Amino acid sequence: MPRQMREQQIIDVGVRVFAKRGYHAASVDEIAELAGISKPMVYLYLESKEGLFLACLRREAGRLVGAFQEAARGAGAAPELRLHAGLSAFFAFVAEHRDSWIVLHRQASELSEAIAAAVADARRAVMAEVAGLIRDGISDSGRGSQLGAEDADFVAHALVGAADSLTDWMERNPGQSPEGITLRLMNMVWVGMRDVLDGEVWVP
Repeated sequence: MPRQMREQQIIDVGVRVFAKRGYHAASVDEIAELAGISKPMVYLYLESKEGLFLACLRREAGRLVGAFQEAARGAGAAPELRLHAGLSAFFAFVAEHRDSWIVLHRQASELSEAIAAAVADARRAVMAEVAGLIRDGISDSGRGSQLGAEDADFVAHALVGAADSLTDWMERNPGQSPEGITLRLMNMVWVGMRDVLDGEVWVP
């Protein structure tokens, strides 16, 4: 088997085992056995258990960011349609690839500096996409003087944080569709931002 295919096979198994066992309890022996190769071959390809986890993390993060970007860019010119498509792709990825999301969302933040940095890189990539769409929405509204780049960054952080949190809510409410969750989030965030652009501001 070509090296690249073998490496992807190891990563496939690694994602499943890390999701099921957790990083510390997962063993390279089990991963090697399930992949049908020897333990030394896992180390030959990926150097260490941390190296294998990083490979799993980077591949799945790349798939998630790629799904968001591809959906957003194929949804037309309107920023709100691109954001809706990107968020739908995000929630669909989480629903369809639970093992990947467990590795990305629940385990990586508790591990080494290198792993935390890889998670931060993926989060920045999504954040940049979302902030860009928010900025475009503000610009297209013709009211850019009311909300600026800092506001767009604020909304992007709030939106991405909400999306992260809602993935746990999805698990507790399995009957909810990715599309339904996306629409509810868009109604809260995009409609709320539109009201602010129209001059409506809440004060205590």
